[in-house]
Amino acid sequence: MISTLLRKPWIRTSGYWLFAIGMGAVLLLIEDADIEPMFSILAFIYWSLLFYWGARWIFNQIKSVLKQRKEKISLELMHLKSQVSPHFFFNTLNNLYGLIDKDSAQAKQMVLTLSEMMRYSIYDGQKEWVPLEDELKYISNYIDLHKARYYRVSDIRLHHAIKQPGITVMPLLFIILLENAFKHGIETLREKAFVHVELTADEHEIHFSVENNYDPACQKGNNGQGIGLQNLVRRLELAYPKRHSLTWSTNADIYSAKLTLQTK
Repeated sequence: MISTLLRKPWIRTSGYWLFAIGMGAVLLLIEDADIEPMFSILAFIYWSLLFYWGARWIFNQIKSVLKQRKEKISLELMHLKSQVSPHFFFNTLNNLYGLIDKDSAQAKQMVLTLSEMMRYSIYDGQKEWVPLEDELKYISNYIDLHKARYYRVSDIRLHHAIKQPGITVMPLLFIILLENAFKHGIETLREKAFVHVELTADEHEIHFSVENNYDPACQKGNNGQGIGLQNLVRRLELAYPKRHSLTWSTNADIYSAKLTLQTK
């Protein structure tokens, strides 16, 4: 029973301070007694224990605050990851419904690709870090499904060069910029639409850029800082503090976004 109670932190802390107060009272009572050597020894032990308990208490408080902060950041990151827009999956399923009778072979391939993307989004997307190659595969699948969805001619390109194997990255970062490029670009243009994507990485940095054209008439009232982009900015602040750069710009009817991550 006693050992069980002592396992509780607040009981241990209270016991330490009650003992310290009691020892202090005893020292005050015997201070004037003619036992100088014993008083000095007890005083030394008392102040040593008091310093030790005080330092330990401060350390535990700091440790608790840091732990709570880390848990809060982890929970916020998980919440932000869960907000990745699902509209693409619903749109693809609608396309699949219409494609099954027209081209069953292509429909089957789209189902496999969509299944792989959903698995990555649900399972790997909840991990803290994933291999950059896996994130690249997710992006590539996303682009392939978009190519299959659009019947009009579009210029969609993906260039990549990963010079250093084993690089890891927080999952589902790049997809937000890519989604914006398709949502505000190809999906609103009737002709001459393009999306150019580039991903390069070495042992020090990861560079990701997206460039697309769009119809300015369809973007009135949209400053390019929607929920998805705000989501991305917050995730970068939490996962890559002072180790990232995110910029975006418009020039006539061309929108470009650039993200740089420091891997070390």
